[in-house]
Amino acid sequence: MHVFTSITANYIPKAAALAHSVKRVHPEAVFHLVLSDDMPACDPVVTAAFDTIIHVSELPIPNLPRFLFRHRIVELCTAVKGAAFQHIADAHKADRIYYFDPDIIVAGRLDDLERALDHDSVLLTPHSIEPESEVQAMWDNERIALRHGAYNLGFLAAKMDAAGRRVIDWWSDRLQRWCYDDVADGLFTDQRWMDLAPSMFDSVKIVRDPQYNVSTWNLSHRRAVGESPYGIAINGRPLVFYHFSGFDSGAQLMMLKRYGSHSPVLFEFRDWYIAECERLGQSTLSKIPCVHTRYKSGLKIEDAHRKVYRSREDLVNYFADPFDDSTPETSFLHWYRANVEAPPAPEPAVEPAAAAEPVVAPTPGLRRIVKEHAPEPALKAYRSARSAWRKLAGRPG
Repeated sequence: MHVFTSITANYIPKAAALAHSVKRVHPEAVFHLVLSDDMPACDPVVTAAFDTIIHVSELPIPNLPRFLFRHRIVELCTAVKGAAFQHIADAHKADRIYYFDPDIIVAGRLDDLERALDHDSVLLTPHSIEPESEVQAMWDNERIALRHGAYNLGFLAAKMDAAGRRVIDWWSDRLQRWCYDDVADGLFTDQRWMDLAPSMFDSVKIVRDPQYNVSTWNLSHRRAVGESPYGIAINGRPLVFYHFSGFDSGAQLMMLKRYGSHSPVLFEFRDWYIAECERLGQSTLSKIPCVHTRYKSGLKIEDAHRKVYRSREDLVNYFADPFDDSTPETSFLHWYRANVEAPPAPEPAVEPAAAAEPVVAPTPGLRRIVKEHAPEPALKAYRSARSAWRKLAGRPG
């Protein structure tokens, strides 16, 4: 059994808590840490449960600097997951691979999931397995699932046979192309892609048992009793894994109070989790900034920079290492400042006779920017508008 998670350095304490929990219930498991960052110095107790540390540069991702630059941190840690499945399968000859988000604790053995993989090749867990009856819960849980995906990709298990590999290869390709947090455009990192998997592949099983991927979004139908951390039962069944999603933002506690008030043991579990992460370096390691958040000069990479870069294939092709801002001629940052941030050229003085004209022609600075940088459909629209304006003004087209 091979298990992995994907993080940047500031999530090492949470990943360590996950790894220790996996080793407690499955000592035979091989735990891989996939790291899209530099590895900091850590106390040996923190890294003790990591069998391997796989740096993003080891993954089968072409044109790595371009790939890294296109993604914000959460996008990056999810975009590498498909490639990590491929690498672990190929480099470690892994037959069955389990992915868990770093903010998960595995409290019980995965034996039933192992048996499920005897018959199917990919396992998914839905955000919810029961319809909500209260309007607030419909809003918090069902509508949010419509935006972010029916299945929570904090967990994914795959048997790397031909059928499972076909799903993983498809998913990995889509993540390397379009793993963005862009809900308005139908994307939410890696999750929305898996909405398609059950209808596209026969080998995908939806795991609907209540003891898997327990989190605040499904607590309205799941009651917890017992003792924290490893003696909890969910609806009478032993808890297998619990997801502390939204922990750092404060959303986890807010939603736990809203939907978990009937399960005091979950508040005790939360207190235990805080102490466990602290034991593993939370107060220091969590403050480490990701190396991919800055240009080589040390300047911060703004989200707007990444969005412009990834939206234009010509920019991606031309700037092979967009992190390198040392030379203006080959620096994406210099291009961005000159073509996106640059103030428009001053408008020329208007002749008195033309002052009454109803439409003002584009400035030379804007005309130059449009011609040089706009895509062809925009240029056609611009030329059509210019011709119409000239006819209205009585000028030759």
